[in-house]
Amino acid sequence: MTRKTMRPLHWAWAGVLLGLLNIVLMHTKVANRPIGASTAFPYLGGVVAGLKDAPYVKLIAKPGLWEVWFLLGALLGAFVSSVIAGDFRLELIPARWKAAKGGSRLKRVFWAAAGGFLLILGARMAGGCTSGHILSGVMQLSASSIVFGIVVISTFLVAGKLFYRS
Repeated sequence: MTRKTMRPLHWAWAGVLLGLLNIVLMHTKVANRPIGASTAFPYLGGVVAGLKDAPYVKLIAKPGLWEVWFLLGALLGAFVSSVIAGDFRLELIPARWKAAKGGSRLKRVFWAAAGGFLLILGARMAGGCTSGHILSGVMQLSASSIVFGIVVISTFLVAGKLFYRS
């Protein structure tokens, strides 16, 4: 039995759809929030640690809770679209990783956790995450978001080259 693959949409549709999503989310009657994700993590951390009444957790409660739902929706959307496309599979070690770094599960989990930690640390230091700065900030022509985007993309390219040595 052969699997029927869907033809991918042209890349420009992603830009159009992200622009429309940003317009809808920024509307005062919808979410009145830009696209973003990083505030969800300190908010969830505060709630899980029993610090719901701490000043910072109270300060970020509204955007934090909204971003938790936003991330859950993104996760669900990715799952549904991968199932529809017939591409869904669970794998701890992707083929490219295995070819470059080997099949150690411990090594994969360590680097995933280390990379995630550095990413969220950088997001909090920058006052927003990559999705908030690049997807929303650049669409609004925010100078700080444009600089952030250039730095992030440059860093990703250099780190990827060094990490995968190719």
